[in-house]
Amino acid sequence: MPERLSRMEEAIANLTLPSSVWALLFVLVAILVAVLLHGLLFRHLLRRTDGRESLAAGLLRQARRPIRLVFVLTALALSVPNVSLPAGVDRVVGQGAVVLIIVLIGWTLILLTGYFTDRSLRRHRLDTEDNLRARKYITQLRVLRRAVDILIILVTAAVALMTFESVRQYGVSLFASAGVAGLVVGFAARPVLSNLIAGIQIALTQPIRIEDVVIVEGEWGWIEEIFATYVVVRIWDWRRMVVPLTWFIEQPFQNWTRETASVIGSVFWYLDYTVPVAAVREKMTEIVTSDPRWDGNVVNLQVTETDRETVTLRGLMSARNSPTAWDLRCEVREAMIDWLQREYPEALPRQRGELSILGDDQRGAGAGVTQKRERP
Repeated sequence: MPERLSRMEEAIANLTLPSSVWALLFVLVAILVAVLLHGLLFRHLLRRTDGRESLAAGLLRQARRPIRLVFVLTALALSVPNVSLPAGVDRVVGQGAVVLIIVLIGWTLILLTGYFTDRSLRRHRLDTEDNLRARKYITQLRVLRRAVDILIILVTAAVALMTFESVRQYGVSLFASAGVAGLVVGFAARPVLSNLIAGIQIALTQPIRIEDVVIVEGEWGWIEEIFATYVVVRIWDWRRMVVPLTWFIEQPFQNWTRETASVIGSVFWYLDYTVPVAAVREKMTEIVTSDPRWDGNVVNLQVTETDRETVTLRGLMSARNSPTAWDLRCEVREAMIDWLQREYPEALPRQRGELSILGDDQRGAGAGVTQKRERP
């Protein structure tokens, strides 16, 4: 029995790990301790700020994940100099720490941009009647935020790649030669850059804004969202049309809410020549002015066209926005048809004809027969 125990002790002694492995384990344990400390600290801080909407509380919630990376970098900075790592591993850990610091800076900038943007957007509401100023501000801020995020990501990735010697040499040679590879990269990046520039143009000049009513490719809808490379149009029947940003810079389109949400709607009636225009005008004015959808600005009826059989009456009416104008037009159209059917049925469209009795010398065998002839 004593001999067996001595053999086990010898075997355990022979299982001692190399110093490099112990060093790596020490670094990993330091990182694990840093993550645990971060979790305990933020659990306590977030519990104290739960439900608060102050600037400090919001920044603390946004900074939780980046500060975890700070704890990890601190653990590396404290543990790596105190252990003897192999030359290759030491270099990899150092390179990784530099890349993590660059990523941390870019990540922090993106989070700060998003936090202050969202905080500013909460002060403007789109669910009000007169929301033109809010739509201008929200559109500008969202598009510029996405453009800034893309620039931060590109710069962060470029700086991180330039820390590698091989990539830095390739980049220098690429810029120095400006050869075929540069042209290929330029053509490949052209769609991204063109949409990025288009996004900045839209943010500054604002041909479209969030919740603008537009007609694109013959479809009527609202601008639902403006992303970094495309725009989502919410069509009236709940479909979604995805349009590249550059399309709104290069192609013509209709914007019904460019300056104001109020629009003028039109309704056409094609009636007989016997229609009493003055009575129709008076009735349409009565219908429109009694409808709560009317905004009190425009109501008018005119004879806009005549042909051989009918006259064309056009009624104009205004409303505070395009969906309301659509409902108002439908209501006025239906009410006017009902009124005409009851009061002036002879004014509805019809085809006329005339009867003529042929003379004795023209009747021939068809004596006494009348002939119906359409009147042009």
